[in-house]
Amino acid sequence: MKAQPKIGILIVAYNAESTIFKVLSRIRPATWERIAEVFIFDDSSGDKTCDEAEKYRSEPYGNKIKIFRNQVNLGYGGNQKRGYLYAIEQGFDIVVLLHGDGQYAPEYLDHLIDPLAAGECEAVFGSRMMIRGAARRGGMPFYKWLGNRILTVFQNTALGARMTEYHSGYRAYHVPSLAKIPFLKNSNDFHFDNEIIIQFLEAGYRIKEVPIPTYYGDEICYVNGLKYAWNIFRTTIRYRLHKAGLFCYCEQFDLGTGSKYTFKENRFSSHNQILDAIRRSTGEGELEALDIGCGAGFLAARIANLGYRVTGADLYESEEARKNCCEFFVCDIEKELGRIGPRQFDVAVLADILEHLRNPEEVLLQVRTMLKPRGRVVASTANIAHWSVRLGLLFGKFVYTERGILDKTHVRLFTRQTFRRLFREAGFRVLRTRGCPIPFELVFPRWPRLADLLCQLNMLLVYVWPSLFAYQILIEAEPDERSPSWLLRQRQIQSPYREWDRAG
Repeated sequence: MKAQPKIGILIVAYNAESTIFKVLSRIRPATWERIAEVFIFDDSSGDKTCDEAEKYRSEPYGNKIKIFRNQVNLGYGGNQKRGYLYAIEQGFDIVVLLHGDGQYAPEYLDHLIDPLAAGECEAVFGSRMMIRGAARRGGMPFYKWLGNRILTVFQNTALGARMTEYHSGYRAYHVPSLAKIPFLKNSNDFHFDNEIIIQFLEAGYRIKEVPIPTYYGDEICYVNGLKYAWNIFRTTIRYRLHKAGLFCYCEQFDLGTGSKYTFKENRFSSHNQILDAIRRSTGEGELEALDIGCGAGFLAARIANLGYRVTGADLYESEEARKNCCEFFVCDIEKELGRIGPRQFDVAVLADILEHLRNPEEVLLQVRTMLKPRGRVVASTANIAHWSVRLGLLFGKFVYTERGILDKTHVRLFTRQTFRRLFREAGFRVLRTRGCPIPFELVFPRWPRLADLLCQLNMLLVYVWPSLFAYQILIEAEPDERSPSWLLRQRQIQSPYREWDRAG
C-alpha cells in the first residue's frame, strides 16, 4: 500500500432524505483529512436525498463530496457495483462502503481504513458480533440476532471460514484486489454482500474484522428477511456444489485460483483405488511407472512411495512435478508422447486424462507399445451416465462446470460400457472395472465423518448399479496379444505401402 493511499468513501443511499446530512456530519475532521473523496450514489430515491446531500457542500470539507443519481433503481447490489466501478476507474486505493441511512457509525471509518492502509489485508468488515452481547444492547431485535447467528454458523461451516458476522454492510476493500473479482456477475439484491465475501475467500484474500457498534433507529428496512436468508443459503450451497463439480456451475465463483486437481484422500476415491491397483500388480526388480497427465505430480509422489521409478508427462511445466517425478516431460500428450523414448514401463497411469483428449484411442495405442510384456495400464474417467447427469437431462439441463463430470475442459465423455470398449478396441484386455463415489469430502470439507459415511453409502449403491451410481469409472487392463484390435487393423490399412521381397 502507498504511504498516502487514495481513499474514497462510497455512500449508498435510497430514500435517505432525513439521514444523509447527519451521516456526512458525523465523519470526523481527522477522517475528512485522510480521504480524497466521498461519492454518494442515490439509487433513484423517491424523496429529496440528493437535495439534502447537496446542502453539505457549504460545510467544511463539502468540496470533497460528489453526488450521483441513478436514473433507474439498481437495487442494493447494483448500486454498489456502480460505486465500485467508479472507485476502480478513478484510481482509488481504498474504498469504504457506508450506508446513507445512518445504521453504521461514520465515526468508525478509521477503524476500517487503518488495516488496509497498513497492508494487513485486502478487506475489512465491521462486525457487530465480535463483542459478546453488544448487538442486543445496541437494539438488534432478537429474531434478527438469532437469524444472523444461525446463518453465520452455517456459512462458517460450509465455507471453512471463522468470521463472526457475514451480514454487516459496513466494509472496506483494497480497490486493486476488488478489481480482480468478478463482482459484476453478482446479484443486484441484498445478498450481493455475501457473494463478494465468498469471492474474496475463493481468491485467497485476507479478510479482517473489526468491532463496530450496533444501531437501530427509525430508518425503513427494505430487506425481506426470509427471502434474504433463503438467498444466503442457496448461494452458499451452490458455491459448495460448484467447487465439487456437482449439478451447477457458478461463473461468478470461477476465479481460476487455487489448485483445480488435488489428491482425493477418501479411501474409495479414484486416486486411492489406482494406488491399490498398482500395489496389487507390483512385481520384482526395478519397477518403472509412467504417469500421463501427471499435473503437479501429487499422485506420482505416492506411486514412488510404492517402490516405482516414476516418469511424468504433462502439457504444462510444473516445478512440483519435477520434484515428485524421477523424470518429467512437457509434451502434447496426443502428439508427442513418443518423446519419452523407447522405454518400457511396468504400469502406465492415466488418471482423469483421457476425457481431455480428442483422440484417446491413439494415445492408448501408443501406451500399449510402451508397456513391458506383463505391464498394465490403470485409468480413470468421469461417468457421464451418473444419476446426477441423467436427472439434469430429465429437466433439460446440461451445464458444464469448473470441475467434475461435466468439466469445461472435457472433450470426450464416457459411460462404463463405452470406457471398457475404448480399451478393448485399443488392444487391451480389461481385467477389472470399478466405480468410485462422489467426492463428498469436497462438498463437506468441514465434516469429514459425514463425508466418509456418505462415500460408504454411495459405494453400496455402486455395487448394486455401477453404471448409475459410480461417479467415476476405474479400469485395470493389460495388452491383449490374442488378436489385433479394430483400431490396430485400421492403422495397418492406412499405413504406407511397402512391397514385399524375399530378402525381407
